[in-house]
Amino acid sequence: MRIDLHTHVKLAKKTVFSHAYFKEMMAEAGKNGLDAVAMTEHFNTWRYEEIYEVLDRHYPYEQGYYLAEGMKVFPGIEVDIQETGHILIIGDRERILALRQRLEPYTEKGRFINFQSLLDWSEGQGFLRIGAHPFRLSTPLHHLPVELLRRLDAFDLNGKDIYAQGLEAYRAQLDEFAQRLGRPVVGGSDTHQYMQYGSIVNSFDEEAGTAEELRGLIRQGAYQIEVSPCLHAKVKSANVIKALLKKELAVSEESSGDLRELGEMA
Repeated sequence: MRIDLHTHVKLAKKTVFSHAYFKEMMAEAGKNGLDAVAMTEHFNTWRYEEIYEVLDRHYPYEQGYYLAEGMKVFPGIEVDIQETGHILIIGDRERILALRQRLEPYTEKGRFINFQSLLDWSEGQGFLRIGAHPFRLSTPLHHLPVELLRRLDAFDLNGKDIYAQGLEAYRAQLDEFAQRLGRPVVGGSDTHQYMQYGSIVNSFDEEAGTAEELRGLIRQGAYQIEVSPCLHAKVKSANVIKALLKKELAVSEESSGDLRELGEMA
C-alpha cells in the first residue's frame, strides 16, 4: 500500500469543501502512484465537519477509511498547539469528529490547546499521532519537552520542508532527532494542490484498513519512504498553481464571503 500521511483536501482554510475539487485531487493522487491518503485537514479550517458530510453522501466508509474514487481516504486532522507546532492525528471517523468538536473553543490563535492536553485527549483511542514538520522554521516541534514528544508515534518528513531546506540536510537533522526520541519517521507531502502528490510516499509491505493497523506497521518498520526525484518541481508547481487559484478566488479577509460563495458553487 502506497500512502501519503499528510494531505489536505481544501485549497485554503477559508474555502468551503468542494466535492469537484476533491474528486480531481483523488484522481491525480491515483495517477501519481498512491493507493491511499491521510486526510489531515486543518482543525480550524472553515466548516471542518462539512467535509465529512459531503463524503458521507458520496462514498462508503469501510470501518476505518472512505473508499473514494478508488482511493483509501483515512480521516484525520492537523491541530495547532499553544507552544507552537502542529500535530497530525489520524483515526476513526467518529473519534476524529468528536475530537474536533472538543477542540471548538481552541480554534483561534492565542487560544490553541496545549500539547499535553491534546495528547491526553487523544490517548487510548486508536489514533496514529504524528509530529508534523518538526524543524519547520515557522512551526517547529523540536523545542518541546522530550517526555511529551515521546508520546507521539512518528515524525513527519515533510515535502514542503525538503523543498525549502534540502533533502540531505533536513533528513539528517530529522533522523537524529527521531532516533534520539526512539520514534520512526514517515513521509507526508503536505499538499493542498494535486501537483504535489507523489513528491514523498510511504510504501507499506502490507495493506492497512485502520489507523491502528497503520500504527502497527510503522512500529514494525514495515515500510519504506520514497522521495521523488521530481519533488522540487512538484512542490514548486503546486505552490505556483495554489497562489494563482487563491488570487483568482480573491482570498483575503475582505473578500472571504465571496470566496465561500465560489467554493459552494464548485
